Amino acid sequence: MDIGCKVIVFFTCFFSVTAEIYIVTMEGEPIISYKGGDNGFEATAVESDEKIDTTSELVTSYARHLERKHDMLLGMLFEEGSYKKLYSYKHLINGFAAHVSPDQAEMLRRAPGVKSVSRDWKVRKLTTHTPQFLGLPTDVWPTGGGYDRAGEDIVIGFIDSGIFPHHPSFASHHTTVPYGPHPSYKGKCEEDPHSKLSFCNGKIIGAQHFAEAAKAAGAFNPDIDFASPMDGDGHGSHTAAIAAGNNGIPVRMHGYEFGKASGMAPRARIAVYKALYRLFGGFVADVVAAIDQQAVHDGVDILSLSVGPNSPPATTKTTFLNPFDATLLGAVKAGVFVAQAAGNGGPFPKTLVSYSPWITTVAAAIDDRRYKNHLTLGNGKMLAGIGLSPSTRPHRSYKMVSANDVLLGSSGMKYNPSDCQKPEVLNKRLVEGNILLCGYSFNFVAGSASIKKVAETAKHLGAAGFVLVVENVSPGTKFDPVPSCIPGILITDVSKSMDLIDYYNVTTSRDWMGRVKDFKAEGSIGDGLEPILHKSAPEVALFSARGPNTKDFSFQDADLLKPDILAPGSLIWSAWSENGTDEANYVAGEGFALISGTSMAAPHIAGIAALVKQKHPQWSPAAIKSALMTTSTVIDRAGRPLQAQQYSETETVTLVKATPFDYGSGHVNPSAALDPGLIFDAGYEDYIGFLCTTPGIDAHEITNFTNTPCNFKIVHPSNFNTPSIAISHLVRTQTVTRRVTNVAEEEETYTITSRMEPAIAIEVSPPAMTVRAGASRTFSVTLTVRSVTGAYSFGEVTLKGSRGHKVTLPVVAMGQRR
Repeated sequence: MDIGCKVIVFFTCFFSVTAEIYIVTMEGEPIISYKGGDNGFEATAVESDEKIDTTSELVTSYARHLERKHDMLLGMLFEEGSYKKLYSYKHLINGFAAHVSPDQAEMLRRAPGVKSVSRDWKVRKLTTHTPQFLGLPTDVWPTGGGYDRAGEDIVIGFIDSGIFPHHPSFASHHTTVPYGPHPSYKGKCEEDPHSKLSFCNGKIIGAQHFAEAAKAAGAFNPDIDFASPMDGDGHGSHTAAIAAGNNGIPVRMHGYEFGKASGMAPRARIAVYKALYRLFGGFVADVVAAIDQQAVHDGVDILSLSVGPNSPPATTKTTFLNPFDATLLGAVKAGVFVAQAAGNGGPFPKTLVSYSPWITTVAAAIDDRRYKNHLTLGNGKMLAGIGLSPSTRPHRSYKMVSANDVLLGSSGMKYNPSDCQKPEVLNKRLVEGNILLCGYSFNFVAGSASIKKVAETAKHLGAAGFVLVVENVSPGTKFDPVPSCIPGILITDVSKSMDLIDYYNVTTSRDWMGRVKDFKAEGSIGDGLEPILHKSAPEVALFSARGPNTKDFSFQDADLLKPDILAPGSLIWSAWSENGTDEANYVAGEGFALISGTSMAAPHIAGIAALVKQKHPQWSPAAIKSALMTTSTVIDRAGRPLQAQQYSETETVTLVKATPFDYGSGHVNPSAALDPGLIFDAGYEDYIGFLCTTPGIDAHEITNFTNTPCNFKIVHPSNFNTPSIAISHLVRTQTVTRRVTNVAEEEETYTITSRMEPAIAIEVSPPAMTVRAGASRTFSVTLTVRSVTGAYSFGEVTLKGSRGHKVTLPVVAMGQRR
């Protein structure tokens, strides 16, 4: 449609102080799906899983044409200076982001040629022993030529808070083989505005930042947010190093070494697209620009997204269709594998912030490494706790003094002295040479107090060590060990804390006013530097978001299982930025951080996907996702079914048997994923078919966001060819089909078996099939309601091959009467 012929030019508008950011999508296809016919411009569309040739004259001329149409619409509707266009989107969606008033947004909504107008919403971060835990050095890296070739020429793009380029995890010289020019990547490298040095070095191959929406919203502060790819937060450096950091980097803090860090694909290249910032997170308009304008344009192979919405975007009726997910659908169509963090809203159901079938949604696991410590009291009682610290001197006990008992006059009244955040309010003479007892208040949960600051206070006062006591705990409170330069321990069990407090009160003599006459409580702190390896690993972390997946914002269940897969995400050592502020315990100056979140799980999958892509460069994103899912495990190291952290009735953390709503298909198994035997492949038309057959999604809305007419070939969304089966509303009997392709080098015969919890009967057909190399076969699964329980039933379908391959699909279904 030619906008210039349709717009009435008598609209006028005045700039409003209530201006906000809006994402506008337009009629007319973006580059990825344009088939020709607009003013003589030739087609630029790509086939499913094919990269866009952004250097061709066809693409660049059509891109200029789309941008002119965006500018023409705004120029004809509004007076100059009354609005600001922030970005033009041309590659994956056709539209733009603009800073306009609500009245102007309404005028845009009514203007011919405009398909949708969505108010921007915020996103947030979903915040190295793992290579060994996952078997990479012994079972995976050798197949690709060793760690110094693992991920060769694969480009992983990170939409995050930037990167600290001077960290050894990203050094180009830390390799036996120098990095040469990349054969196809076309990204740019910004310069540091102060040093004028490039952010790129061969290992880091692209570095750009996106902040136009943040600036327009008044949220951007160049003094702390850095108008460059520099990581002012720490989060971006941490995630990049997990996926693609150099191998064998010593993790040193406070004079101790905690092992050596490595990325999953240490030879992969890193492309940085900074769109997240330390105080406010980010804006979808900036994130979409990072993906549409640059990452896919530049030619990344993998996208790692440790980012999700603050709240579900309410501008679309379905979770699957909004500018963010529509952009990612375009990225997948262009052959880019997308890994996204599931979210940190667990352990409660329906807390996922990653919904769509074209995205690989990653849940977080606890691996086998735990950091434990103990405090031994003078009465012989030993109290368990956590603390990454050295011990007090062996065979010696120290007096213990409470912060509340060593105040300097009334100086502590302005603060909470038991937090031990300010050494100047405590009496050094009474603390020196003793163990300082501090209270773990809500300030630690809120981030205004930190264990790092407690350690600094204790050291400044000459204490022999410190103990942090948790007297009450709120559901959701997460306790992680923090490296300390002096002996220290956090007592997290409230009952153990009470034992310590009782012992201290009984042994400490006071005068009639309550002042201490003599400190007689004694204790010693154990060595917490060495990890303890647990056979119960992996376990689903308490914070990891849970299913069921939802298809709309009234939280109706979707016929699509999420999360997709489980990966390490708890207590992950990785690189940190010297400007880092994302975690109070790792503020500026630290080189590494030990932190938890599904933010840490997603880059594990991004890096492992890079290894699969390296071995199978022609595989589609869906094929890579399938290989990861069907070869994952639901058994822990002790041979038992996976367990998940959950709250008991008394709100203490306990372990329960995990379900696919906790872990998806299971915990990732990288070596098996390189040779899955069978894959469940899917392309762009399959994703459109899933959307079109999902009840409640308007076909017009689908066309608006995808520029593609509906197809109904799969009839029901449960028939979408993904390596899982989910039916949220099973009435009587339903049969679903799946298509598998043999990606092994030889023909193989598979026997197909199934099992299901008693409320649902399950049958598979055929019971066995032979699949030639490169060929595809279809099988069906029939589910029948035996009893209506009001809860989901869980099961699996297993295809066991005659040459040793094993492929497993999780099955979830809820029986309904009608």
